[in-house]
Amino acid sequence: MADNTFKALVLTQENQQTIPAIRQLSIADLPAGDVLVAVEYSSLNYKDGLAVTGKGRIVRQFPMVPGIDLAGTVLESDSPDYQPGDKVVLTGWGVGERYWGGYTQKARLRSQWLIPLPEGLDAQRAMAIGTAGFTAMLCVMALEEASIDRAADYPVLVTGASGGVGSVAVALLANLGYRVAAVTGRPETQDYLRGLGASVFVTRDEMTTPATSPLETQRWAGAVDTVGSKMLARVLAETAYGGAVAACGLAGGVDLPTTVMPFILRGVRLLGVDSVMCPISRRKQAWARLVRDLPNSALGGIARVASLEEVPQLASDIVAGKVRGRVVVNPNA
Repeated sequence: MADNTFKALVLTQENQQTIPAIRQLSIADLPAGDVLVAVEYSSLNYKDGLAVTGKGRIVRQFPMVPGIDLAGTVLESDSPDYQPGDKVVLTGWGVGERYWGGYTQKARLRSQWLIPLPEGLDAQRAMAIGTAGFTAMLCVMALEEASIDRAADYPVLVTGASGGVGSVAVALLANLGYRVAAVTGRPETQDYLRGLGASVFVTRDEMTTPATSPLETQRWAGAVDTVGSKMLARVLAETAYGGAVAACGLAGGVDLPTTVMPFILRGVRLLGVDSVMCPISRRKQAWARLVRDLPNSALGGIARVASLEEVPQLASDIVAGKVRGRVVVNPNA
């Protein structure tokens, strides 16, 4: 039997304000599930930042343990698929939103949400990749399936390049042989992005300035867009004939001020990528690709480790755009 008490970051709501606090919980407090996991690491994503700060409609019920992913070791299991001692990973499925998530030392989960920790990864590296890296891999796979040529005349653009998804996308694309252009709002991050493999840099101001016509000069063979809204509209207007844009983020909002012209006159494809609505077979494929295609050296510059106590401040920083790369959360620190 697992020890009965443990530490978790718990969100409550009072007068429409979200309040994060470190609490001691017992296993009896956990929601239903057929697998009990000792959490070794989670990660801090933009969506987690919105949840912890209360700045987005992320949390659907209170109290809530946030954290949309985790990696750890099975302690107890009523599932035939997992035994005590098994190493597992969870990304997506609404944990940290509708169901208690990863900012805790222990989590009770549904076995169908889990996959075995991929061979070649430990829990810390898995969460340095985390939901952000997993999403980036899904975007790269979508561009590959759209036949974006590594030798194309134009580079592949990554928006929000210094963030979690963007950083991993830059590293993956560069390692796979694509020429990569990076959009960043902070000039000081160019050396960081150059180290990940970017060779062309574009300012955020340029990419959020509305296009002067529905079709602009062709600049991008394809793109990974993590922002949406005005920036996505500008990307679409500049994507070359036959190109594709893998869109995975809504940081800029849900409105898309564009026309049908990029899609009709240039045959541009808009590929929606959602890390939650993703079949298990594709999850396993994406994780296997991450083990193979993401350089070990890339994560050294991308990831830092934080404790549960640091999460509230870091959540505010990530929403304010002050966090570069990936933050890995160690609930046992």
